[in-house]
Amino acid sequence: MESLSIFIAGMTAIILFIFGLENFSREIERVSGEHFRKSLSNATKLPLVGVLIGALVTAVIQSSSATSVITISLVNAGVLSFKHSVGIIFGSNVGTTITAQLVAFKLTSFAPFLIIIGFFLSIIRSRMAIFGKTIFYFGFVFFSLNLIASSLEPLQTNEALMKVLSQPQNPIYAILLGCVFTAIVQSSSVTTGLAIVFTMQGLLSLENAVPIIMGANIGTTATAFIAVFNMDIAAKKAALSHFLFNIGGVLIFMPLLIVFGHRLSTIEMEPAIALANIHLVFNLATSLIFTLFINPFTRFIDFILGEGKMDFTRLELPVFDENDNFVQVKNKLDKGAADLFFFLQENYNTVTLSVETNYHGVFDAADKRIDYIKFIKKEYMNYFAKSVSLIREKNDSRHLIKLINQFDYLFQIHDSITDLFDSKRVMNAQYIELKSDVLILVRELSSQTLGFFDEVNAAIKNDVAIDIKTHAKELQHYIDAANRDLLTLLVDPTRVDAGALTNFITYSQRLKDKLTNFANLKFPLVKSPLAKNPLTKSSLTKSSLTKSSLAKSPGKEQSS
Repeated sequence: MESLSIFIAGMTAIILFIFGLENFSREIERVSGEHFRKSLSNATKLPLVGVLIGALVTAVIQSSSATSVITISLVNAGVLSFKHSVGIIFGSNVGTTITAQLVAFKLTSFAPFLIIIGFFLSIIRSRMAIFGKTIFYFGFVFFSLNLIASSLEPLQTNEALMKVLSQPQNPIYAILLGCVFTAIVQSSSVTTGLAIVFTMQGLLSLENAVPIIMGANIGTTATAFIAVFNMDIAAKKAALSHFLFNIGGVLIFMPLLIVFGHRLSTIEMEPAIALANIHLVFNLATSLIFTLFINPFTRFIDFILGEGKMDFTRLELPVFDENDNFVQVKNKLDKGAADLFFFLQENYNTVTLSVETNYHGVFDAADKRIDYIKFIKKEYMNYFAKSVSLIREKNDSRHLIKLINQFDYLFQIHDSITDLFDSKRVMNAQYIELKSDVLILVRELSSQTLGFFDEVNAAIKNDVAIDIKTHAKELQHYIDAANRDLLTLLVDPTRVDAGALTNFITYSQRLKDKLTNFANLKFPLVKSPLAKNPLTKSSLTKSSLTKSSLAKSPGKEQSS
């Protein structure tokens, strides 16, 4: 009966600990979730920066699983590339060591004070009230660890149990136990915290505790694999890298554990503190080793799941600096507008190719690129709002309004490209395939539109205005011709593909109008026309993301 009471008390305390940790992570994400996502999205090409960001974010939210899932979702949304996400994943394991250090050094004694402070902050009406629940659950996590320690104290008198837990066991079994338990509770911090409490109580020997916390790293990858189930190939790469990274860390240090594991009991340090320090060294060393070999590691992932030829380079976003003058702001926005325009041109190229073909890879690439613009738009809106504070003269104000209007037209161009892509979604949903005559119509119209894109893009790069009116008229001629050709096909009721393309013509017309509006705003006067000849197929140059190269890369894909 006494054993049953101890079991119930212990399980209750463990459930409270898991509940507290889960709610603490949720509160942190609620209060600052968007900031964390932005911090993760700002991971640069330097892997070490990604490692630091991953470590800091995980240290705050106390969940490497949450960091990994957020990172993978950003990869799936196109905000992060797979290669940029790997460093964050490496750093997430380092961030989880904070919990172990706090427990080992018995800082949990402050838990009741944090609970009281958090409770009163949450019920008073002030700006600090938003942090009340966060502080409350932070204290609750460590208070529940104290409950676990207190409820398990009677087990110290159970000689049979003490003999099993204190005697060295097979490290492989211990690693498997840590892996399975962590996969069930969905948190390596829970496993590590319990291992340290058990070690602190003398219920678990250091030799048995170390492989358990190593196995916890493998178990935490289960969350990422569940989250990635319906995501694209880049997100699957991030999840696989998370798994292989944690497996690799265990495999690297397992020989050391097997050879020197029996000497852990000779460490002249309090077992709980020794375990927390080993946990820190293990995760830090693993992250550093994999960071040094990050390029061959990512190439190995590419070898397994494919090189991701449909991936794209992320845009460089302007960073607000209150010390900038308006000239610097203008230069950043001019460059940003030029880069965004070229990116939209590639988006259009990918979308029209997805309309012409039935390759899953092209369709998914177009979907991701379009979704990425939502993130870009939000970032530019924030930058515009902050840049207003740098205006000192009326002329600067006029220039800023003009730049904002340019971006407004660019995002309108994006809206029309999105509408074109939605036409492809409808075709997929209704299993409509285009016949050869309609395919020729689409290719002809998209080629002429890309020609208009190329002319504007060349003018932006060379800072030379073009004869916008002439180019717009010639593109309109092709749109009208395509519309007439489509109308003749609509007479046949069996041509459902022609009916599906009516919106394509309408959206192409809107796209042409928005391109013209942007070009007129960018180049209000014709200084030196780049081209006066009519747009012809032979003179058109595709963007770097050419249709021929795109059609080849996903050659092994199945039809959508």
